[in-house]
Amino acid sequence: MEAVMAIEYLGLSEINGPLVVMEGVEDAFYDEIVTFTVDGDSEKKKLGRIVEISRDKAVVQVFESTAEMSLNNTHTKLTGHPMEIRLSEGILGRTFNGVGEPIDGLGPVKAEAVLDVNGQPMNPCTREYPRNYIRTGISAIDGLTTLIRGQKLPIFSGNGLPHDKLAAQIVEQASLGSGSKEQFAIVFAAMGVKYDVAEYFKRTFEECGASAHVAMFLNLSNDPVAERLITPKVALTAAEYLAFEKNMHILVILTDMTSYAEAMREVSSLKGEIPSRKGYPGYLYSELASLYERAGIVKGSDGSVTQIPILTMPNDDITHPIPDLTGYITEGQIVLERALHQKAIYPPINVLPSLSRLMKDGIGAKYTREDHQDVANQLFSSYARVGEARDLASVIGEDELSPVDKKYLLFGTAFEQQFVGQGENENRSIEETLRIGWELLKILPREELDRIDTKILDKYLPEETI
Repeated sequence: MEAVMAIEYLGLSEINGPLVVMEGVEDAFYDEIVTFTVDGDSEKKKLGRIVEISRDKAVVQVFESTAEMSLNNTHTKLTGHPMEIRLSEGILGRTFNGVGEPIDGLGPVKAEAVLDVNGQPMNPCTREYPRNYIRTGISAIDGLTTLIRGQKLPIFSGNGLPHDKLAAQIVEQASLGSGSKEQFAIVFAAMGVKYDVAEYFKRTFEECGASAHVAMFLNLSNDPVAERLITPKVALTAAEYLAFEKNMHILVILTDMTSYAEAMREVSSLKGEIPSRKGYPGYLYSELASLYERAGIVKGSDGSVTQIPILTMPNDDITHPIPDLTGYITEGQIVLERALHQKAIYPPINVLPSLSRLMKDGIGAKYTREDHQDVANQLFSSYARVGEARDLASVIGEDELSPVDKKYLLFGTAFEQQFVGQGENENRSIEETLRIGWELLKILPREELDRIDTKILDKYLPEETI
């Protein structure tokens, strides 16, 4: 076999933040990994990734600080391969940095496979339609915006809202439902989080005993911006390996996609690209899609990849480019609302703008219970009517409302406190969630329950209980 000669280049032509420019480069390719040696010191090795090529010029994104690098003290070597990660089932229970290197002091992973983190688009012809649900133990999600295996369902949050707490609770409680014998695990990727937030996640997972089935990838806020762009790709590659090679059901939690998009904007600006909406690059949509579309179920595999990306909406603006484009690509959203948080309701999920487009195909008699869809429809409908009753009460006063509207006010308060609101460690079964739903519907007159099939209404809410 002919040996391949590695070419080493001395010197750079330009350094701009995390980007360096090399000239006179031959046989380089996009996304190729390069190694830098600074001052000839083998301990000062840095990794980079080629992000742009023009004739013999290459722009390289450095994963670490470029502070010690100068135009004439840096040796650059092309590795001939893209960014790769070493994988086996042993990654579960481990903690890695943003580029997939272990940071838990337990040594390297004994690899069964080495995979390109950029992945391959999932062939639409080999996809299976998502069915069956993942139970989070949170009523507002399980009951009204059910998470289906193979779905991508983002959480839209805002600064100061408890999305970190909610993410930790989902990791702690998520399961395939009672009685399932299938393997389930979680891949957790944090981008640009503060040190205390990362420690909170680690501590919470260890205390609840969930860490054994969680692989964590952490990019902290003081870590390089360039590393932030690779973290979700590394995490999703690990998830795909566990799902499609090891036949496990994997839930991927990505937080915070806003940090990822802002890192992209920063690097795009340094590259001198023409900005699009609010300064983000024009390819923000395709970059987000390349991540979100790595969820699904593949024919011939018993595993699945389900995604919950979490993003903080700047100024709570749901029309901001990041939530706006995310909404186009994903199959619904779970929206956290500040007004509910101010009422001390946890989790502060506003069910009206929240939606799970695949919910109808993964609930019902075969998966959850026969009355699930009807109860969800009625709770949605009734809570929407609560808003009208509250608006009317603010104009004419509560005393002037009709008896039915007064019932809706009672229902609204009880719904927010008992159904949406629950304890931070409260893990509700789907039966418990539906029981609470029926209890709340008893507040309303029977004739108002027009979204429920008569047979189901008679079975679960007989006449004498009203």
